[in-house]
Amino acid sequence: MKKLVLIGLLLGGAASAKDLVPVKLQLKWFPQAQFAGFFVAKEKGYFEAEGLDVQFLPIGDQSPIQTVVTGTSDFGTTWITDLLTARQNGLPVVHIAQIFQKSGFTLVSLKSSGINKPADFKGKRIGVWPSGNEYPAVALLKKYKMSSSLDSSVARPDVQAVTYPFDPSIVFPDKVDLVSAMTYNEVDQIVGLGYSMDKIKVFKASDYGINLLEDLMFTSEKVLNDKNFKNSGMSGKEIAAKLVRASLKGWDYAVKNQKEAVSIVLPLCGNTCKGSGTRADARAHQTWQMSEVAKLYNAGATLKGNAGLLDPKAYASNVKLLRDLGILKSAPAAATVDYSVWEAATGKKAK
Repeated sequence: MKKLVLIGLLLGGAASAKDLVPVKLQLKWFPQAQFAGFFVAKEKGYFEAEGLDVQFLPIGDQSPIQTVVTGTSDFGTTWITDLLTARQNGLPVVHIAQIFQKSGFTLVSLKSSGINKPADFKGKRIGVWPSGNEYPAVALLKKYKMSSSLDSSVARPDVQAVTYPFDPSIVFPDKVDLVSAMTYNEVDQIVGLGYSMDKIKVFKASDYGINLLEDLMFTSEKVLNDKNFKNSGMSGKEIAAKLVRASLKGWDYAVKNQKEAVSIVLPLCGNTCKGSGTRADARAHQTWQMSEVAKLYNAGATLKGNAGLLDPKAYASNVKLLRDLGILKSAPAAATVDYSVWEAATGKKAK
């Protein structure tokens, strides 16, 4: 009798797993605490409770926009400037939830370089990332009326941009005077290279009015308009709401239980999780990262507990900034942001 019960439980579990709707979520980078909330949602069964079998696709150094638009992935995470410029270029991507409410983008220089303010960037070399990740640096330069070599129409740019593949040790400080660095990642890597916080100057883009929102969740119009997502009997919008709801639950847990969240992240991490130099320790670097991303997530406290909401005022401010800087040529179409997904996920009104 016990054997029959065990077989029944196993078969029941298999049938239940088979009924889950497969969903692919394209992460903007390799697995690390930057995406802790998603990993926690999977580990804690939040996705499964929504009837979803979520597979994470690490992207590396290309834009997640492409994988979602081509259908390789159903949903993705990216930065808002990447999404808005893609939409401007005719790619039908749609914003459905905003995870980080404040920019973590910085430019870092050595204090000994004498670079003390943005005006000092003129005539310098700046390390930037490819695939749309250079936009915050471009926006900061444009605000201070400086051109860069990224603009091929400029004969004598004020700043020489040096594109590099995300590891600051490749270029800093020998090949560039300033280097792109996220508060939660490369800043700690630079410290690990032997440049302690008292030796570096960190220019946080948000301190200079360039608060271009970063990690968000998006999908394509095709997915949202699908009346029967992967023959699940549910629409793409219903699946999107389930994904957002479970993800936000995961993020809330990760931020409140950071040590546990780091332990969930570590088995998924690769070499990119270790940091650099003397501080090349995966747990230490991911603990730093979790602490810093929690600050970006909690920056939404002014939204009165509405985690995941793209604040309409912040969105309007981002659009205005990008238009003023000439990065966006016109206002994004209304369909660029679908607030109904967040509303369905949370049971709240966005506006």
